[in-house]
Amino acid sequence: MGNEYGGFFVAHEFVNKDSIIYSFGVGEDITFDEGLISEFGCQVFAFDPTPKSIKWVNGRTNPEEFKFAPFGIDKVTGKVNFLLPKNDAYVSGSAINQMNVDEQKTVEVNMKTLADIATELGHKKIEILKMDIEGSEYSILDSILNAPVNIHQICVEIHERFFEDGKKKTEDLILKLKKYGYELFAISKSYEELSFIKIDIKK
Repeated sequence: MGNEYGGFFVAHEFVNKDSIIYSFGVGEDITFDEGLISEFGCQVFAFDPTPKSIKWVNGRTNPEEFKFAPFGIDKVTGKVNFLLPKNDAYVSGSAINQMNVDEQKTVEVNMKTLADIATELGHKKIEILKMDIEGSEYSILDSILNAPVNIHQICVEIHERFFEDGKKKTEDLILKLKKYGYELFAISKSYEELSFIKIDIKK
């Protein structure tokens, strides 16, 4: 679903117009979100604290079902110093100091936990949670899995290339998801977009 750059595999048979989708990290590409809306008519709640992304989303005509909020996901709710890309032509910033960002270029942004977001929006069940959050996926996974919300599918872009121990971080992420009942069912050609599904969920 979506283009080769920003797309993920999803288990279509479980998605319908009543499905709730959370999309963390949209940058300047919402083909994943638009694809789900076009095919199923469902609501997509999208989040990105990056100033360039916020400007891009607000400057275009989006589907009515696309609900955008200008904050990101983290393991703690509050403000953080968000690092911007070294290359001004790029859009993706990060809450962690990694190879593609400049620690001298920061902006204060709002972040919220999944538990707080789902509570505010009144959601107890999410069909798909997608995250492309530039390396933060490893540190916030526990807070996602322990949130009081039922998540059926998790799509995550991994950024192990950002870390010396990135391979181990990814192995730990997969093992942790398996411990919580998720199985890996699809991988992109780049091996960076992973799709998991909870196999024991009551549908």
